[in-house]
Amino acid sequence: MAVMVVGTVEIHDSAWEREYGPKTSALIAKHGGKYLALEKQIQLLEGRDRPDAIVVLEFPTEAQAHAWYNDPEYAPMIKLRQSGAALNLLLFAKTV
Repeated sequence: MAVMVVGTVEIHDSAWEREYGPKTSALIAKHGGKYLALEKQIQLLEGRDRPDAIVVLEFPTEAQAHAWYNDPEYAPMIKLRQSGAALNLLLFAKTV
């Protein structure tokens, strides 16, 4: 069953983005994933916290999503991102 990975990002310093973007995109593709959205122009319709960016990914299986996130090549990208941003990352089944 396909799964979605949704991240909301609070950016403190964008210096990490130049290196993170291309390398992370390649790793997502390596594990069968694809971007459905990556956006910084976000309107808050309800709630209190509007993130600085949002990312929506789709993977064919939960195992592939976990393989991407736990890939040893991704570990340095996580540290790089954490140097300039806080991320909430959610994984759930694509049921529709």
